[in-house]
Amino acid sequence: MRDQDFLNHFLRKEYFKKHSKVLLALSGGLDSMFLYHLLSTYQNELGIELIVAHVNHKQRSESDWEENELRKLADAAELPIYITSFSGDFSEARAREFRYDFFRKIMKEVGATALITAHHADDQVETILMRLIRGSRLGHLTGIKEIQVVDNIEIIRPLLPFHKKDFPPIVHFEDKTNQENTYFRNRIRNRYLPELEKENPRLKSALLDFGMEISDYQATITELSKQIDVEDLNELFSYSQQTQGILLQNYLNQFPDLNLTKAQFDEVRQILARKSQYRHPLKNGYELIKEYQNFRVCKISPQADEKEDELVLHYQNQVRYMGYLFSFGILIEGDFVQKVTVSRETSVHIRCRKPGDVITLNGHRKKLRRLFIDLKIPIEKRKTTPIIEQFGEIVSILGIATSDLSKNTKNDIMNTVIYIEKIDR
Repeated sequence: MRDQDFLNHFLRKEYFKKHSKVLLALSGGLDSMFLYHLLSTYQNELGIELIVAHVNHKQRSESDWEENELRKLADAAELPIYITSFSGDFSEARAREFRYDFFRKIMKEVGATALITAHHADDQVETILMRLIRGSRLGHLTGIKEIQVVDNIEIIRPLLPFHKKDFPPIVHFEDKTNQENTYFRNRIRNRYLPELEKENPRLKSALLDFGMEISDYQATITELSKQIDVEDLNELFSYSQQTQGILLQNYLNQFPDLNLTKAQFDEVRQILARKSQYRHPLKNGYELIKEYQNFRVCKISPQADEKEDELVLHYQNQVRYMGYLFSFGILIEGDFVQKVTVSRETSVHIRCRKPGDVITLNGHRKKLRRLFIDLKIPIEKRKTTPIIEQFGEIVSILGIATSDLSKNTKNDIMNTVIYIEKIDR
């Protein structure tokens, strides 16, 4: 395939339509070096500013030399590159967490709005087969998503539809450890897939079709369940046991790193059916909170939700915060979109509650603590509900109260609207 074929695909899919500055995760392998070549060559055509990040895992003698070569490559192209080194006991899981923490930090530092990775169709095949062998729930057999939001970071994988054989020869580094069978993914690639392909030469294609079919089913269920408030147990329990299970599983799929086993899923269903008030720890820092006829799933480790940094949102921009998309003056349509009137004269701040916060309602200033008590707002919701602030005053407590400042702004010729859409529903 020619470069132009890949470029046409990128443009047709509009991967970068919402993004002007992106961060590329560059490992040095064939796939990431080819993606680097495409993105750096066609920055103007794609309308992006490219930033590069590399993690030196310090697991091979060549690692430091490769790091230096990647730095020289980026410097020659006059592209900013950020590099860090892994330390501590190595495992695939620890390394992945380290990488994404680093990418998140750099994105925030440089103002990048998307992380670009070089996952391709062969990675997808391996992932689906790995999850099948491990006995993953049906919703996780879709494999890797082309575009995915994880912890408020949009990850784009523009090479996912292509196989490694589609990439032209290009200067890259070979990781010799990929030939070792120490890690599960390597055994899948080097041992299990070749043996299974002897039984079915079209196995890779079949696994990709299988993942896509499940993805289509999931998308259909998500579309049909948009009008159902799964967190309202009265509504959830009005359906058959089978439908309850499907709706609940679809709800949990909104949390990408919460992959419950069947036993854990059954335990969640028992808690929802029997307990009146209950807090139950789940996997990867998540917690199930049940309060009478309502429940929710929150990420509690390490108190990330309630301690998330304050964000500044400028006019004609969008940000993600606490599971919501905030769009300042850019229209978002939908049945579940909330609207808050503000002035476009200055930026707004989006944050969580602080001690001593007050809001002006009907001409009177009221402490948020007292307002929450009067409205019987659950404690966890008090900590995690986003607050919109402008001119040093609270404009809105999302979904709970709108201040006089917002109401008065409606008559101002400089008014506009912030559209808010829940994105982890």
